[in-house]
Amino acid sequence: MIVSVGIDVVLVDRFARALDRTPLLADRLFTEGERTTQSGNPRSAESLAARFAAKEAVAKALGAPAGMRWHDCEIVSDPDGRPWLTVSGTVAAVAADRGISRWHLSLSHDGGIASAMVVAEA
Repeated sequence: MIVSVGIDVVLVDRFARALDRTPLLADRLFTEGERTTQSGNPRSAESLAARFAAKEAVAKALGAPAGMRWHDCEIVSDPDGRPWLTVSGTVAAVAADRGISRWHLSLSHDGGIASAMVVAEA
């Protein structure tokens, strides 16, 4: 059963400028695995913006509770490159309180916009 849905969009250029302006921002927002591709190369601004949108979409699906940590929501890729959402710590605790046991994730970026949609399922 679907518990909630979250969606977010990010302007890629604005996000890239924020990363350039604040060098430690990427470390605060993303795990090492999120910042790099499976081959170890740095992710593009488009890819990071989509991952940020996913984290925001998760927060919206959970009702945007205070105290959630960015690293407790991680977007990982399977060997084929398909993104998956994993939650731990603060995010997992809120999800458990709401009866959420499974997440579905879709990422996209095109035309200077990155977007993400998550579906939380019981």
